[in-house]
Amino acid sequence: MTKEFNFDIIVSREGTDTIKYDFRKEYFGSEDVIPMWVADMDFSTPKCITDAIQQRAQHPIYGYTKVTEDYLESIVNWQKTRHQWEIEKDWVAFSPGIVPAVNFAIQAYTQEGDGIIVQPPVYFPFFSAVKDNNRTLLENQLKYENGSYSIDFDDLEKKAKKAKMLILSSPHNPVGRCFTKDELEKMGEICLKNNVIILSDEIHNDLILPGYEHITTARVSKEISDITITCIAPTKTFNIAGLSSSSVIIPNEKLRKTFTDYMNKLHITRGNLFGYVAATAGYQKGAPWVDALMEYIEGNFELVENFITNEIPQLSLVKPEATYLAWIDFAETGLSNKEIKHKLIHEAGVGLSHGPTFGQGGSSFQRMNLATNKKTILDALEKISSAFKL
Repeated sequence: MTKEFNFDIIVSREGTDTIKYDFRKEYFGSEDVIPMWVADMDFSTPKCITDAIQQRAQHPIYGYTKVTEDYLESIVNWQKTRHQWEIEKDWVAFSPGIVPAVNFAIQAYTQEGDGIIVQPPVYFPFFSAVKDNNRTLLENQLKYENGSYSIDFDDLEKKAKKAKMLILSSPHNPVGRCFTKDELEKMGEICLKNNVIILSDEIHNDLILPGYEHITTARVSKEISDITITCIAPTKTFNIAGLSSSSVIIPNEKLRKTFTDYMNKLHITRGNLFGYVAATAGYQKGAPWVDALMEYIEGNFELVENFITNEIPQLSLVKPEATYLAWIDFAETGLSNKEIKHKLIHEAGVGLSHGPTFGQGGSSFQRMNLATNKKTILDALEKISSAFKL
């Protein structure tokens, strides 16, 4: 890890109105838990971003702000250099967040009653986005075999015949898969054959562990690009979720017009001043920080894997390829989901994301956020070990 960045520093976040820490009582029923649930980091935002924000904040007026050329060019250049995806500035639309973008896209491209495919166990707002908009939820459950996940293409073929959209989590949250080009191509071909739009949530696309590669869905082929709406954001990458800024990239002109017309109707076309400043600075200067971050996260995964192997062998860690989210199987404890959750909160004093909330296939699992310092992770693991001792 580069000496320039020290991720071992403990930064207190309590009392900053952060959901992860200051919402513990409401969510877990106790403030006395180590919070390792909400997917943001306990690391300071990169200095290149805080410097840019502070510099802009010195001007005392924060009025209506247009989308700048620097902002758009920073997105274009980042996608080209980090993901070998060549996009045009005109393809980029604004959204205040990925979850809102998912809901906007559902409303823009589908009608009530239309079928929408999700691939559980998956990021749970996908379920509510489908149901709250009165669409039909179609579940193409991932296959879990020999400690790893894969796509059930036979089932996807069947579901696609009844669908208008596939919501793809890539890299996948919570199972941590980086889908291969072959997998994405096969998914894309099924969607092309059945006139299914792909809504690809790629918010974790920069958080790739060493030895793996994220392939942008729209980069697989021109044909797949033409049916794909890609959602990205600097928020996970640089730990700036509170600045509510994301992008929806749509190469197909007709699909892009449909989306932008819908956003214009809602008058959601511009973001906040500091979101633009932060994103631009991060994309222009933040690459070394992200590289160092993922080296540190890799070490955190190794710490968890070694600890579980040696101290809590009844648990198992799904091999991660991306994100900072550990997907841990508690099945061998023999406990029910309710018992696992109770033990974690009230005996271990550790707050994780409860597996069943991620839908089918989430039973017996817990998601642990490893975007924190190693001391905190070790403290949490020791508490879990004590609570689940055989």
